[in-house]
Amino acid sequence: MSNPNDRGLSRAERQRMPLALDVAVEIAKHNGVCIRPVVLRRLDTRTGLTEDVNVPCGATMDAKCSSCARRNRYLRMAQCREGWHLEAEPSITPDEPNEEQLWLVEFRADMQAQRDAAEKAGDDTTDLDAILSGLDAEITAAGMRGTLLGRTTAKRNRSTRRRQDAPDLPRKVRQNTTLGRTFTSSDGMVYRPSLFVTLTLPSYGKVRNGVPVDPDAYDYRRAVRDALHFSKLVDRFVQNLRRVAGYDLQYFSSVEPQKRLAPHLHMAIRGTMPRAEVKAIAAATYHQVWWPSVDEVRFEGDHLPVWVERPAREDGTPYLDGQDGDYLDPVTGEVLPTWREALDRLDADEEAEPLHVVRFGDQVDVQGVLGGTPDADQCIRYLSKYLTKSLGDTLDADNPAQRDHAARMVEALRYEPCSPACPNWLRYGVQPKNPKAGMTPGRCRSKAHKPEHLGYAGRRVLVSRKWSNKTLSEHKRDRRAWVMEALGLADEPVDPHRYVWKPIPAGDGNIPSLALRLLRMVAERQRWRASLLALQVKATSQFAPDLSATKEAA
Repeated sequence: MSNPNDRGLSRAERQRMPLALDVAVEIAKHNGVCIRPVVLRRLDTRTGLTEDVNVPCGATMDAKCSSCARRNRYLRMAQCREGWHLEAEPSITPDEPNEEQLWLVEFRADMQAQRDAAEKAGDDTTDLDAILSGLDAEITAAGMRGTLLGRTTAKRNRSTRRRQDAPDLPRKVRQNTTLGRTFTSSDGMVYRPSLFVTLTLPSYGKVRNGVPVDPDAYDYRRAVRDALHFSKLVDRFVQNLRRVAGYDLQYFSSVEPQKRLAPHLHMAIRGTMPRAEVKAIAAATYHQVWWPSVDEVRFEGDHLPVWVERPAREDGTPYLDGQDGDYLDPVTGEVLPTWREALDRLDADEEAEPLHVVRFGDQVDVQGVLGGTPDADQCIRYLSKYLTKSLGDTLDADNPAQRDHAARMVEALRYEPCSPACPNWLRYGVQPKNPKAGMTPGRCRSKAHKPEHLGYAGRRVLVSRKWSNKTLSEHKRDRRAWVMEALGLADEPVDPHRYVWKPIPAGDGNIPSLALRLLRMVAERQRWRASLLALQVKATSQFAPDLSATKEAA
């Protein structure tokens, strides 16, 4: 092996040598160790000791490394398998409120009455509002779901009449159950089948091997808009499913990329329905995007709206809309309409049309699946196939045509508004929701506009609340408890209030290098794995038959 410090080596020879950090990263991947650990400072409230702990990136952020994504995939597979073919209703009865919870709500009622009386008398309610905010925080910390405030802003209601180009759906009497129907065969066997459904978006042009045959004729604008609002379309599909199914339908679904870079949906459904019925529901499902028009470009290039701070109010209170400033036309000085004003104009226009209507494509695949069969295991693997990758990671880097296709998608997405708060609304003469200084069209930092997401900003895994009646953290604890029980070790519960976690500033010189942290984590993982193997061998030997005695008896 050559020494990189050898003066006789050429630059090309030294460049071919792998970096030590890259080798450490590969070793970490091989051992299933997080390659982007986050260092947090942990204070033990019992002992008072403080230590720096490497926390996997999958536990602290959405963007996960390959190792954390792989562990998350296995966890999702266990969650899908546990809830798909349940034979008994999950327990969903809430606990009775304790004395502390009852006292907090009763005390808040008294404070609310005092606040209402003060407001009616014209007195200052600042102190009482602060007390109510603190009580709301204590109510949440005491283990109560929801809030006592309810909706604080008016909800915009539009006509619920279905579009004329969408077929009507039947509505069945809903039964209070989450389980599907059972079928008894002629030999007395009872089966409880479920469904595996795949839904895609419509065609935007002829495609061959994931690449448009004619890129100029490919409808990129419609493709990116469908991707931006795909999550809403999935929500509408679930609503329609439950209306037609006649029971509290539960599902586990994942959004994955197609080769043409469009998102599509795989859904495991507990229970069964006629295939024709599911296809009819998909054909009748749509989502209308009631946003201001983006047909006219008003500001671009150097001609962009100007941000102007609002003067402070005499009483010191904030403005009713909560804005600190406004965007103005740089030529006329006219204040651009706010997001609320733009929607009010849209509501007042009786002939207005939605900005976009999202629908599913004609390709709808519905399969019946029985629990415990190889088909069920294959479907579960298929559901989690791409969970370790972003939508853009499926791009073939060696295919120039597909790279060009992805670049056109990103360019078509650049000035498309992704949400009410998107800076791209300034391009069309509308102030975004909750505007602030520095917004520039074409530079939205949201998840949807990142090339690796290709317009889809929703969750990759969608699970109904009564699927397994457990959160992902509870599934993780169950897996840990199963391993500890199999090894004959006691799994002591950890007090969630024992430790206080704090981030460490980036300039802290006491943090070891990434390579050194990875080496320590790899060594710890290897010791942990060796201990598990030793305990497994010990547990197996205690229950295994004595082969030598068997041979002697023979």
